[in-house]
Amino acid sequence: MSGYAWADLAANLAWAAVAALGVMLITFAVAVRKGLHRIVDIAWGLGFAAVAAVTCLASAGTGDPGRRLLVTVLTVVWGVRLAAHIARRGRGHGEDPRYEAMLSKASGNQNLYALRVVYLLQGALVWLVSLPVQSAQYISGPMSGVAVAGGCLWAVGMFFETVGDAQLARFKADPANKGQIMDVGLWRYTRHPNYFGDFCVWWGLFLITCDSLAAAAASLVSPVVMSLLLTRGSGQRLLERHMADRPGYAAYAERTSGFFPLPPS
Repeated sequence: MSGYAWADLAANLAWAAVAALGVMLITFAVAVRKGLHRIVDIAWGLGFAAVAAVTCLASAGTGDPGRRLLVTVLTVVWGVRLAAHIARRGRGHGEDPRYEAMLSKASGNQNLYALRVVYLLQGALVWLVSLPVQSAQYISGPMSGVAVAGGCLWAVGMFFETVGDAQLARFKADPANKGQIMDVGLWRYTRHPNYFGDFCVWWGLFLITCDSLAAAAASLVSPVVMSLLLTRGSGQRLLERHMADRPGYAAYAERTSGFFPLPPS
């Protein structure tokens, strides 16, 4: 671990925090002006893209150029695609019921309450989860087969996330499907292809750090936290609680894998 550029990474952590906080504060200002806090979901992906771009600039002259370019491009592509998808999905809609319920609990200024419990928290999570993106850029030496495997796992994740989101959007756009449960395409094999895709993306980015024991040790918390968020936090568990009363969902859940893609039972 002594050969790793710890001092450079430490400085980068500060720059990454500034980038993540900046994205969230700008988003907060826009949300207050519009009276619509659901746009913070768009900032989630943009925050990762900003951290990746800032880290790439801060790490110039250190690390392997190929690895630096790879993790930057992979993260920016993932983050921008996710932000664009959420922006399209929310166009023309009012406040998200989740945020309405949360803001109704505020005893004081609702905007300041949202700043504390949503924007600053998401900024901190962006900083924490982006550790593989930051640490990988300070690894010297060429990429190994493990790093290449990480890139391939990222591609699998992007496939599930992008295709799953597109299939669901087409399904919802058809009036004949109103009130129906999406159970075709990738959704036939997992109830959450988009969350499974996120899971693969972040474990893939972590594998790219595994050419350095130090970078891997510094980054392991990232995919673990993301996995918990997807399966136990605001992802799968929250969505399934919301869907539980939908007609036909119980039968769909019984025959379809909850997370990892499997043939339907």
